[in-house]
Amino acid sequence: MANSYFQFKQFTINQDKCAMKVTTDSCLFGAWCSRELRVGTQESGDRKVLDIGTGTGLLALMLAQATESAIDAVEIDKDAFQQATENIAASPWAARIKAIHGDVRELLFQTQYDIIISNPPFYEKELKGDDARKNIAHHNDGLLLPELLDIIKKNLKPGGAFYLLLPYKSNEEVKKLLTENDLAIHQLVFVKQSVNHYYFRIMLEGKLKATKQVETKIDEISIKDNAGQYTPAFISLLKDYYLHL
Repeated sequence: MANSYFQFKQFTINQDKCAMKVTTDSCLFGAWCSRELRVGTQESGDRKVLDIGTGTGLLALMLAQATESAIDAVEIDKDAFQQATENIAASPWAARIKAIHGDVRELLFQTQYDIIISNPPFYEKELKGDDARKNIAHHNDGLLLPELLDIIKKNLKPGGAFYLLLPYKSNEEVKKLLTENDLAIHQLVFVKQSVNHYYFRIMLEGKLKATKQVETKIDEISIKDNAGQYTPAFISLLKDYYLHL
């Protein structure tokens, strides 16, 4: 299998020209979101999902495999959008996923969404490379976190939920920004690369702030154990997706 392909059990990601490659933590995030939606009380077929910054289409494809939801997948980068379109068309769920090329800040959506998911750009304050397209993908030149939260607030249905994958170092900043945007955290999962590492990612579930305060559920997960093998918790989440797990 060529290095430009990432093979799952039911679909293959072609990331040949994409600025953002498939990563283990993004796969973990997709599997976690899918599990949370499966155990939700609302029938999955009734849900409308918005994927902001779909890249290769990974998150949209994982959610489509796990639920019957209809998914709008937005991507600003032309090459990434083309790859996402090809990946979606080659999947069993092409009829339920609509790829949209454009800047989410400028798009006017015809409906509000039950679920909004995003794996937004990291490394806002770190050094940037010479590749302008990768700078948009890896940095927040294209979409700042406060802008993303404002978009979520405007396009999320009352009672809906949003899911974000963020760097752990943004933990305190994110909490402050959510409060400023009248958004509430319902669940936090701190992610370690291994049991011997410190946290490096946050998987977050949030909702529009309600009058009644809800206690935040906090958990953690390690991708690998101290022997370098995938942990049981990781395997439990990814077993329906990874081809060789």
